[in-house]
Amino acid sequence: MKKVVTAVFDIGKTNKKFFLFDKEFKEVYREYTRFTEIKDEDGYPTENLPALQDWLKEVFHKILESKEYKVKAINFSTYGASLVHIDNNGNVLTPLYNYTKPMNEAYIASFYEKYGPELKFSQETGSSNSGMLNSGMQLYWLKQEKPEIFKKIKFSLHFPQYLSYIFTGIPLSEYTSIGCHTALWDYLKKDYHKWVYNEELHHILPPIVSTETSINMNYNGKRIKIGVGIHDSSSALLPYVRSSKKPFILVSTGTWSISLNPFFNGILSEKDIQEGSINYMRINGKAVKSSRIFLGNFYRQNAQKLARHYRVYEDYHQTVTFDYEMYSSIIKDFKPFFNLESSNALKVKEIDLNTLPYKCFEMAYHHLMIEIVQLQVKSIAVAKGDTEIKKLYIDGGFTANDVYINLLSHSLRDMKLRTTTSSLGSALGAAIAISDVKLNSKFLEYNYALQKHTPFIVS
Repeated sequence: MKKVVTAVFDIGKTNKKFFLFDKEFKEVYREYTRFTEIKDEDGYPTENLPALQDWLKEVFHKILESKEYKVKAINFSTYGASLVHIDNNGNVLTPLYNYTKPMNEAYIASFYEKYGPELKFSQETGSSNSGMLNSGMQLYWLKQEKPEIFKKIKFSLHFPQYLSYIFTGIPLSEYTSIGCHTALWDYLKKDYHKWVYNEELHHILPPIVSTETSINMNYNGKRIKIGVGIHDSSSALLPYVRSSKKPFILVSTGTWSISLNPFFNGILSEKDIQEGSINYMRINGKAVKSSRIFLGNFYRQNAQKLARHYRVYEDYHQTVTFDYEMYSSIIKDFKPFFNLESSNALKVKEIDLNTLPYKCFEMAYHHLMIEIVQLQVKSIAVAKGDTEIKKLYIDGGFTANDVYINLLSHSLRDMKLRTTTSSLGSALGAAIAISDVKLNSKFLEYNYALQKHTPFIVS
């Protein structure tokens, strides 16, 4: 008998992943690929959308013909700040513009002159001034820069919804994609911001449906539920929200470290905005307060510098474990050395490693990690705000860093710290989003292999 599964395409900037989950949400199959980026009309790197579309259909058709699995549902999780524009015939009109593509400052200035002031606008939309990283600004830019193409747009689809559209032919929008720093949504009004209506963009934004919506279709002779897609950060948060009874903060670590507070109420303060806070959105439309820092980038650059300075191999930092004696020695007369700044895009300052007062890599590395954790603690505090939260989850790359975890659990010893090394993240959330299953309190322990961490004892 075939195993009944839910299929998920989890599309990142680098890795394109396909998963199958059984009824217990255990992974039973995975497949990865990568595509070389192509260039848009300005020569800027962008997603190879045609190659991605071909791969999606090839993989899914292969699984449908499998003798081992019976697919009952499929959903899609992707990165945000990306729109696919289609015409009346469903043809794609433009490249999938890269959210790192520079935007003409004149467009940004004219936008805030019409719809600012900037601070008030950021508070209302939960979106900082980030150019193409605000997908709403992409629409504003496209309307001004390429009016002839803009006039041909029938619908502008958020990336997760475009992947769903490939399989259903039905253009839709959903909350998590609209709410992820797009500058489209007014979190106070719980509707598109007035500028969207003023610019008449609402005509090309498809109808909004629940993230949990699925479309029952006969696909290639198989009866399948097809989800509408979900933004990856909101998707990664979903299993925690569904199975944790008490308020928590989830810190997703990697190149960026993003602290997510799904129990936030109200709007972002002026201080929040200045410290880089933005909103994401839960599948029910509720705001998620977040604080993001370029932690992994800073860590990687400085770890490499230390390796060269102390003449150890580049990945030597991965072997270093927490040493209480080193920590005690450093912290007695601690002064920042690496000049780590908290901002939306961390500035990695030039430093003279010859002035480091340490003879070995391990001591210098512990000093670096103390500064990194101090910044992480501040970021968590920004996301937490006035919310009463005692539980902290950490996932992603830094969960394997013994020094980071020990220092963080010590610095936040009033919180219960749990980590997971699960790589399923947003894929599992996408599977859960279209299921009718309620998760119990043991779900995270069973599926994520959570580890408890106790603060070290100061002697």
